[in-house]
Parts: sequence; C-alpha cells; structure tokens
Amino acid sequence: MADTKTASTKQLKVTQVRSGIGGTHRQRETLKSLGLRKIRQSTVREDTPTVRGMIATVHHLVTVEEV
Repeated sequence: MADTKTASTKQLKVTQVRSGIGGTHRQRETLKSLGLRKIRQSTVREDTPTVRGMIATVHHLVTVEEV
C-alpha cells in the first residue's frame, strides 16, 4: 500500500531562544518533547496540531519558521 504522506508535508523549524529555567514543569517537559535542550538548538518537526499545541505552550521560549 502507498504511503499517505507526501513530499508537500509542511515542516516547522523550532529554535529555542530562551531558557526553560524558571518556567513551569510543564514548559520544561514540553521543550524536552520538542527535542530542545540548549539555547540556539533547533529541531525540524512536522506541522501537526499536536506540535502546534506544544509550540503554543512555550511560545515565549522558542521561534518557529516554516521549512
């Protein structure tokens, strides 16, 4: 069976720009779930509602670009 994902799937580059220190436990865990541990570290994630929700939780700690 053919894979339903296509090359046109949008992706987001998420970069941590502020520290999670001083944030809530939920914010620190969200950064970890996004694969971010250090300031200036970036990860590329698929643009899904789940990832958008995680970004909304830590929007003040990260920047987001479409890739």
